[in-house]
Amino acid sequence: MKETSGAAGQWSIGELAKACGVTVRTLHHYDEIGLLSAGQRTTSGHRRYTEEDVRRLYRIRALQMLGLPLADIGAALATPADDMASLRILLERQLLHMNRHAEQVQAVRNRIRDLLSRIDGAAMPAPEEFMSTLEMITVLENHFTPEQRQELAERRAELGSDRIEAAKARWAALVEEGLRHVENGTPVSDPSIRDWARSWDEIGSMFHSGEQTKAAARSMWQDNRAALSADLPWSSEQLAGLLAYLQKARTQS
Repeated sequence: MKETSGAAGQWSIGELAKACGVTVRTLHHYDEIGLLSAGQRTTSGHRRYTEEDVRRLYRIRALQMLGLPLADIGAALATPADDMASLRILLERQLLHMNRHAEQVQAVRNRIRDLLSRIDGAAMPAPEEFMSTLEMITVLENHFTPEQRQELAERRAELGSDRIEAAKARWAALVEEGLRHVENGTPVSDPSIRDWARSWDEIGSMFHSGEQTKAAARSMWQDNRAALSADLPWSSEQLAGLLAYLQKARTQS
């Protein structure tokens, strides 16, 4: 790595974070896990990111957007940042992803225009039309603010895929344990239930550190319970009952 006192086409960590819409903490994390290190340093040791570093950062963020875990991105970045062929492939994939999202947005826009046309024709749309439009909006609507989304992404990056998978397995075990307690009618004042609720909240805190982020996650679950539970081995009714039981256990603690 070269030493430099600063030059054109170079950015400090704060400048790069601000320009690219990421946090300094994220860039530090990328450095710690070997994904992105500053290409140069000043004589006093401060990071200076180069044009090549910017292109690598773009590839990292694009691969994240496409759903690739951070643990797998390093291998995907084996080709140099200046390799135009691999960069073109990545951009094409990203464009395809964005086009699909744009199609979803356009479908919602068309549905809203249809509702407006019905109203302009002095005909009130049927409740089913409003309901189906709301369902489409909910799919697109993100319950988290940009800051909360950034926090969640950073927490996942810090945890790593192994710890995340372990947390999922632990959560599934806690769901099964809780459902047994609900079925058996175990009083929420039972000490074992307090321990169970504490373990549940510890897993949640791994991903949601702030109360506002936790509240957003709860809101997302409440609004999309059926869709979110569709791929789970438990029904939305079972999970709703379990969460109500959990809330009662929390009030007893």
